[in-house]
Amino acid sequence: QVQLAESGGGSVQAGGSLRLSCATSGYTVSQSCLGWFRQAPGKEREWVAVIDSVDTILYAKSVRGRCTISRDNAKNTLYLQMNSLKPEDTAMYYCAARAESWCSTVDALYNYWGQGTQVTVSS
Repeated sequence: QVQLAESGGGSVQAGGSLRLSCATSGYTVSQSCLGWFRQAPGKEREWVAVIDSVDTILYAKSVRGRCTISRDNAKNTLYLQMNSLKPEDTAMYYCAARAESWCSTVDALYNYWGQGTQVTVSS
């Protein structure tokens, strides 16, 4: 059974940083596609960053240059380092995993999801 568990969210002031983690079990992060998505109140869920099995990485335009997605294969853990946070980054952040090695930015194509971790950025 695949399980994903996010952590690392919190409340920060604009300009601050957070590092989100997603611990996985029943899943091999090195062989598949993983991604970070977020959903703000009243808005649709949107993709933030994805990484595939050969380390091809995509960032949404809204976070490019401020966020870094990475993974630790030995720990089967996915990370999202977020810097220069803005109030518009406030959202519930989810990690997601595909059963495929290639990535997509479409959330409907992800098979497994974590419960989410809240990020709140104040101005």
